[in-house]
Amino acid sequence: MTYSKIEEELHNTAHIDYDHVAIQWNPSVAQLYEDALKYETGSAISSSGALVTASGNKTGRSPKDKRIVDEPGSTNDIWWGPVNTKLPEHVFLINRERAVDYLNTRKRIYVFDGYAGWDPKYRIKVRVVSARAYHSLFMRNMLIRPTEEELENYGSPDFTIYNAGAFPANRYTSGMTSTTSVAINFHMNEMVILGTEYAGEMKKGIFTVMHYYMPIKHNVLSLHSSANEGADGDVSIFFGLSGTGKTTLSADPKRFLIGDDEHCWSEDGIFNIEGGCYAKCINLSAEREPEIFNAIRFGSVLENVVYDEQTRVVNYDDAALTENTRCAYPIEYIPNAKIPCISSSHPKNIILLTCDAYGVLPPVSKLSSAQAMYHFISGYTAKIAGTEDGVTEPEATFSACFGQPFLVLHPYRYAKMLAEKMEQHSANAWLVNTGWNGGAYGVGERIKLKYSRAIIDAIHSGELAQADYENYQVFNLQIPKLCSGVPSEILHPAKTWKGTQESYVSTRNLLAQRFIENFKLYQDQTTIEVVNAGPILS
Repeated sequence: MTYSKIEEELHNTAHIDYDHVAIQWNPSVAQLYEDALKYETGSAISSSGALVTASGNKTGRSPKDKRIVDEPGSTNDIWWGPVNTKLPEHVFLINRERAVDYLNTRKRIYVFDGYAGWDPKYRIKVRVVSARAYHSLFMRNMLIRPTEEELENYGSPDFTIYNAGAFPANRYTSGMTSTTSVAINFHMNEMVILGTEYAGEMKKGIFTVMHYYMPIKHNVLSLHSSANEGADGDVSIFFGLSGTGKTTLSADPKRFLIGDDEHCWSEDGIFNIEGGCYAKCINLSAEREPEIFNAIRFGSVLENVVYDEQTRVVNYDDAALTENTRCAYPIEYIPNAKIPCISSSHPKNIILLTCDAYGVLPPVSKLSSAQAMYHFISGYTAKIAGTEDGVTEPEATFSACFGQPFLVLHPYRYAKMLAEKMEQHSANAWLVNTGWNGGAYGVGERIKLKYSRAIIDAIHSGELAQADYENYQVFNLQIPKLCSGVPSEILHPAKTWKGTQESYVSTRNLLAQRFIENFKLYQDQTTIEVVNAGPILS
């Protein structure tokens, strides 16, 4: 692959005017640093060597501005509705033309060619065309970086992102609701970004693409999860929404990290989709999360953080710009990462993490196949008072498959694939509550991290698979009577409840009702066995 080949291909496919625009193709990290510092306002080098940058007005994703093109090849498979909004293809083409016109006004644009998926059998070739060096470095970290030989024989991409985020969408164009547009076209295999410079749109855009490509084209299950592997090759998958401990509990010094966020489960085992990690930085410290803290060095990208103008030391506790401060770094910056990020072993344990602020879910429960499907589709956790304006008491939050914003197919299709693979490979499923015990938030106490770690250790050692169990009413969960390193009384929420028995029953039933109401969104396309695997109120 040569520069002239790249120039010709971009001109033929998107009318990029390479006579007026200098194309920087897979530039080095050092060059991207230099360009960001020279041409992009607000860029700096932190005291640890990371590139500090800003994403502009948008410091998080814009899910309400995400669209998928309604076209014959994919429309019957897509789960249209709360997540996926239809966009006519001619509107996509208008936005694409607008993005290309903007890119053609730049003096230089950046093209990064990489891969999504560590398994060569299933990986896709992804091209990212952007106007900012920061965006190119970000995706250089988040995608898998080709070797020189792979780059030489790269050929044409399977999917292309055109990122013109600094330029707005025309909000008067049919189908637009604002000046921001994030649109995916499975017919053209392209994504166009307008009106947002938040880099996470590209990362999650590719994840959305893999949520379609992998199940539809390869019968491979895509998962919003972390994954690690023990010394004996046993793999565990961790699901969990923000605040449940997914990153913390999967970062185990005794186990190898396959990846922290996006994976696929194929007939050959597990592989990470990404070549890097995108970690939250708010309140980060060397004491709390040393692996992440030490990964923030030359080559990493720090987004929207506050730093000292003189020393360039970052203040990770300062949320003046946003609570959503982030760092993107190559996964090899994590000491116990497994490179390549792939395992030929099939998962032995499926761990669904929840932070229950109502204090009524057990610290650990063993799930049947149908229950695993139910709780996977539900994707439950709870917000606590003070986390958002207006939240004054625990608030149930549900995100299908623990990643609803990125789903393309109906949640049941992913859940069915998960159950089939669990049965085929004799995997155990667990619901682990890292939230409150002894009462709801404000009355009870959050389950100690050492107890949650002891539970995960007992899952990995096989202890809990052999334990004696009792049934937990209403939710019909199986609770172990004993677990090493965990006081036996906290294993059953009723035994440590600090209020009256009546308050315990009413709180438990309130949460059960929330589950039941939420699942009504999915039960029309779900089997009765799975529906009945959830809480049942008389």
